Parts: sequence; structure tokens; C-alpha cells
Amino acid sequence: MNTRFRDLKNIVIIPTYNEKENIEKIIRKVFSLEERFHILIVDDGSPDGTAEIVKGLQNEFTEQLHIEERTGKLGLGTAYIHGFKWCLAKGYDYIFEMDADFSHNPEDLPRLLDSCVNNGADMSVGSRYVRGGKVVNWPFNRIFISYGASLYVRAILWLPVKDCTAGFVCYSAEVLRALDLDNIRFVGYAFQIEMKYRTWRKKFKIKEIPITFVDRVEGISKMSSGIVKEAVLGVWKMRFGA
Repeated sequence: MNTRFRDLKNIVIIPTYNEKENIEKIIRKVFSLEERFHILIVDDGSPDGTAEIVKGLQNEFTEQLHIEERTGKLGLGTAYIHGFKWCLAKGYDYIFEMDADFSHNPEDLPRLLDSCVNNGADMSVGSRYVRGGKVVNWPFNRIFISYGASLYVRAILWLPVKDCTAGFVCYSAEVLRALDLDNIRFVGYAFQIEMKYRTWRKKFKIKEIPITFVDRVEGISKMSSGIVKEAVLGVWKMRFGA
């Protein structure tokens, strides 16, 4: 283990809904890293047995693996808020957001952590749209929409983050304690934008780390038209404080 991180308590929050194809593989991959990370699964009542797989793995990873089960599909944003509060109460130093489907490479976790611990960031963002970042297995029209959405957000909010909707993030506990988590309003892509916007408005330092984003191979995307609409309209609500 890198001695720089030896005394830190780090945890990765992974929200799940019907991720039985991916969940064991992503857990084992995170725990195989040289750096030490705990995992908190926040499962929204997956009918496919995702939570049961996680609870079975807790027999093997008794101190590292945690699960919070919720009733019903309550949304990505509320899952993370639930996870943030749980992690802060347990005294973790750095708290991560990551998807279960391997679109975010667990091997990038130490790079995000290093950006915060050694390079002055309060929040580090795994970014598709800075130099060195890229997207794999997305059709051109989806890349165009995603990149266009980031330009749209930056134009309205003046937010100096190139990948505003990125969901691969490391927060220092200080950032999360400073934000009013009970007042976070959005649940989908707009949640990711809102967290970065509020962090920036609080004068915390955000750094983007280039990553390769790979579209999911197994399982089903949770994207919906409602999530897109929330993001489009939510940006204006953030801008004018509505």
C-alpha cells in the first residue's frame, strides 16, 4: 500500500438497481487494488437479487463491504445523499461516487484520491472531456449530446468544469460537511451538476482527472427522458436559485 494513503479512511459509494451481472465483479476489482478502499452499496430494492449477492460477499469482506437497503427505486441523487450521510457518520476521510457497471474503471480510484490528498483538490472528477479523457463504445450522436450538455451547463452556470455530468467523483469529507445535503434537489444528471456547482460556489477547489469512460457491457442503462428533462430545466433553477 502507498504510505501516503495508509492512515486515510476511503470509501466508494455504489448505488445499485438490478446490477446482478456486475456487482460481484466490481466489488472484487475494488478490493484487489493496492490502495485500501471500503465500499458502501446503496441498493434500491433490486428485484434481481443484487442485495443478496452483496450480503453473501460480506461473509468474505467482513470489515470492508457495507450495504444500505432502501425500499423502492428512489433515484440516484437520493441514494448518494443517503450514502454521504452514512459515510460522514462513520468518519471516512474521502468519499467516492462510482457506477456499478464498469463504465468507471476502479483502477482510476487511486488517481482521484491522489489529486485530493497530494495535489490540492477538494473534489476530483473523473473527466471524459479534458485532455487525455475519452469515451469508448458510445455512438457519435450520444457523445455529441453529452459534450453539448456540458457546454450548455457551463454557459449557463459559468461552472469551470468540462465534464459537468460526470459521476466518477472523489469528495473530501470537508466538502460534504460544508454542503447542505438535505437541500440538494435533483436526482439524475442534474444531481451531478448540482453537487459540482454547490462545491464550486463554496470556493472549494475542483480538479478534473482524465479517464476513459466505457459504456456498460452487461445490465441495462437507467437513463430516461425524465432524467434528461430534469437536467435541462434544473440548470436554470440552479442559476436563478429557484
